[in-house]
Amino acid sequence: MPTMSAATQNSNLSLAEQIKQQANEAFKGNKFSQAIDLYTKAIELNGGCAVYLANRAFAHAKLEEYGSVIQDASKAIEIDPKYSKGYYRRGAAYLSMGKFKEALKDFQQVKRISPNDPDASKKLKECEKAVMKLKFEEAISVPTSEQRSVAESIDFRTIDVEPRYAGARIEGDVVTLDFVKKMMDDFKNQKLLHKRYAFQIVLQTREILMALPSLVDINVPDGKHFTVCGDVHGQFFDLLNIFELNGLPSEENPYLFNGDFVDRGSFSVEVILTLFAFKCMSPSAIHLSRGNHESKSMNKIYGFEGEVRSKLSDKFVELFSEVFCYLPLAHVINEKIFVVHGGLFSTDDVKLSDIRAIDRFCEPPEEGLMCEILWSDPQPNPGRGPSKRGVGLSFGGDVTKRFLKDNNLDLVLRSHEVKDEGYEIDHDGKLITVFSAPNYCDQMGNKGAFIRFEAPTIEPKIVTFSAVPHPDVKPMAYASNFLRMFN
Repeated sequence: MPTMSAATQNSNLSLAEQIKQQANEAFKGNKFSQAIDLYTKAIELNGGCAVYLANRAFAHAKLEEYGSVIQDASKAIEIDPKYSKGYYRRGAAYLSMGKFKEALKDFQQVKRISPNDPDASKKLKECEKAVMKLKFEEAISVPTSEQRSVAESIDFRTIDVEPRYAGARIEGDVVTLDFVKKMMDDFKNQKLLHKRYAFQIVLQTREILMALPSLVDINVPDGKHFTVCGDVHGQFFDLLNIFELNGLPSEENPYLFNGDFVDRGSFSVEVILTLFAFKCMSPSAIHLSRGNHESKSMNKIYGFEGEVRSKLSDKFVELFSEVFCYLPLAHVINEKIFVVHGGLFSTDDVKLSDIRAIDRFCEPPEEGLMCEILWSDPQPNPGRGPSKRGVGLSFGGDVTKRFLKDNNLDLVLRSHEVKDEGYEIDHDGKLITVFSAPNYCDQMGNKGAFIRFEAPTIEPKIVTFSAVPHPDVKPMAYASNFLRMFN
């Protein structure tokens, strides 16, 4: 086998370094997918450079592809076991996935390699605190079989509304459109809803959701339309803009919000109370699907739990966790369009009846149908591959087409991933991703989108929109200390 000449080798190393510089520029411009492609080219030319792998890991982290971060960082560590940035990147990814014990080991290693680095010391300290807190919570936790409903311990009618409260009020038991409009207006002016009415909305939503199946069938009559939105992620002012562009939810103008209502954006309380209030006002005006961020573990890390404590109370943290477990997992529109937050499955034999049969009233497990529904992503190659997120899996166009054929469906519509244009069409038009949080986290520069379907043709009409200004509260303002360090 001929060996590469020294001149060719030097030329490759030089070209790899040039491409790395281009990748760094793309990264600085928040073009993270482009940066990943360029780092990949540099790695192909010089696979023995740990720096390229650590840089690519950082770009993957910006796209929340923590499985890929761990893979790249681990390879960087293999190449250079004393390369502290490899452990640092991997530890940060483990933290972002809520795997505190694994993260702790990596930050301990960073500290060993760089004992005088104040940043490493700070992160190690935060990680140790997170692990201690986790151990404490595990020690005092009640077994699932003995857990009692927090909702059943709350009687909102016993909570007095102070005479000086000038915000939105619910008269009696009925949530009206006038109330929802007044509440949204108050939120726009950064005023909070009284806890009595917040409890009332969440408890009434719980009753509605409990009665729904895990897979909800939606019928759009001929001549009528239906709108699907993707992740909103606490971007309340962009949610208001969707309603401005497409009208408020009503029986004549129904919506489906396809998961990830909360976390990251710092107006998640306003988003969830608005969506829940519309659900109370008219259950058929708005449908809600569970996303991977409607879960305790995500809310603890990415800001919703901290925001709820700050704007409402500890009791609401427990209540939202409980109610999120009642959210349906999937919807089918006119027996033709399968709508799910994440994606498809690790086996080919999944029928709609299997999804209907899922016992969803729990925190999401780390494997199985419910996990895959919430976490999976499409891939360009056929077949299945490991998840770039480290949870769920990646699935190809052949998997999508088989699932559609087996269930007599036409289209998979999903969310879960930021897209530059707010949407992306994959798998020969059989799969669409829609994402409705423009300029995600105030830094991605992406558009948002929603999709309108008109019956009887049910052809997707995609509408894109840009971010609107919001008050100067940064994304992740309520997130865990250690996570804010990495943002």
